[in-house]
Amino acid sequence: MSHLPKINHPSLLVGIESNDDAAVFKLTDEIAIVKSVDFFPPIVDDPYYFGSIAVANALSDIYSMGAIPLIGLNIACFPKSMPKEIIGKILLGGYDKAKEAGVVIAGGHTIDDPEPKYGMEVTGIIKPGDEITNNNCQTGDKLILTKPLGTGIITTSMKNNVLSSNDIILHTALNTMNTLNKDASSIMVKIGVNSATDVTGFGLLGHLYTMLSGSNKSAKLIYPNIPIIDGVFDLVENNTPSGTINNKNSVEKHTSFAPTITEFEKIILFDAQTSGGLLISVSADRSDQLLLEMSANNIPAALIGEVVDNISNTTNIMVN
Repeated sequence: MSHLPKINHPSLLVGIESNDDAAVFKLTDEIAIVKSVDFFPPIVDDPYYFGSIAVANALSDIYSMGAIPLIGLNIACFPKSMPKEIIGKILLGGYDKAKEAGVVIAGGHTIDDPEPKYGMEVTGIIKPGDEITNNNCQTGDKLILTKPLGTGIITTSMKNNVLSSNDIILHTALNTMNTLNKDASSIMVKIGVNSATDVTGFGLLGHLYTMLSGSNKSAKLIYPNIPIIDGVFDLVENNTPSGTINNKNSVEKHTSFAPTITEFEKIILFDAQTSGGLLISVSADRSDQLLLEMSANNIPAALIGEVVDNISNTTNIMVN
């Protein structure tokens, strides 16, 4: 993108400069469209779950902006040799998840590709100025995470045949990824928050660093408060995905850990997630109400830390 001219348009409220989750384009004083796109190869064996999770993941970018998704277009890359029954199950999973979200799938585009991939382009709406960006953290804000970590390591364990379809930890990961961030988004809009993003491929620390650096802030995290899927630590040693290692190599230099935190515990915070939760930066006087509303709606949100000022104008994440 560095080779392209800087995009400058009076109606483009959020573009690529802030590395935000979606673009926001003003149509009128009352309506802006919010657009994002996401797709990936299969992360689970079940084609229906693959389709459903892919759409839940694509919708998360819209939810993290505080917007309402309305319409989607399928992005489908399948080999000609793939049985039509499997393709049908993938698309049905996507359709059902979109229907749950109140999103209309109005078409899409399919190409022949030796490696299957599926996802969606999504368009939502919001009132201009109401968008929740990822670069507005304020000093003293509390950091809230709405889903547990560990799905990257768990799905890699499945691919490595360490886990079977009957394992409880795999079912937990599937349910986590397959859960829409719709309710969590509605609650944060209702309460009013300063900043948000969804935790996906760059892991918790990668997405947090993007939020903090864009806001010129740092953070202190409370490791015991961070929600993690039970049993993940037993899988870390031989089932850490390459994306997680890349995240660690990229963000570790901006992170300091208490000496009591083990290497395996560190890895979880870098783990590349699929369809992860929302990471929310909310003022301290609203954080308790936000957590109460989340709990009342069966969302396993947790207060994981707070935003602090930078030292020497450098963004750092301190984990204790």
